[in-house]
Amino acid sequence: MTGSDLSPASRHLPSSVHEAVRPGCALLRLETTESREGVLDGAWWPRSRDVGAELPALLSALTGHLGPVTRVGLDTAAWEGLPTRIVVDDRVVHIDSFPVGDDTVLITRGDQDVFSLLVIPPQATPEAAHAAMAQAVRADNISQAGQILIDTGSGQDPPV
Repeated sequence: MTGSDLSPASRHLPSSVHEAVRPGCALLRLETTESREGVLDGAWWPRSRDVGAELPALLSALTGHLGPVTRVGLDTAAWEGLPTRIVVDDRVVHIDSFPVGDDTVLITRGDQDVFSLLVIPPQATPEAAHAAMAQAVRADNISQAGQILIDTGSGQDPPV
């Protein structure tokens, strides 16, 4: 799913995107220019912190939009059972453990083209996840991933 129809001045996602935003989805802002402005390239809302269950679907979707993904950078403390590599669509993708924080995943295409995605915590409410995703894909976003989660309440446990 892409956020290319998101107006740079708008803080809201198009209605059709809101209907599709649910745990397990990713929202990307794919630019066709050489200048990639903004701090983040998109957002991902996994269903759990089980990397073996969540990462293959994300990587398959990203490969469809970006081409072959060669590496993924994740914070080992934030994910269960972090392997050193995973096979997705018959291609080996290397998993690097970085202290990037549980709010970010780094995706490498080729040798050096890195995309940074906000990771919405699995327990986030739909409203908070929508708001965080909308902020992450704004071309003029200057907020870091952790600040977006704080600002939108996405990092908090839902009320019981």
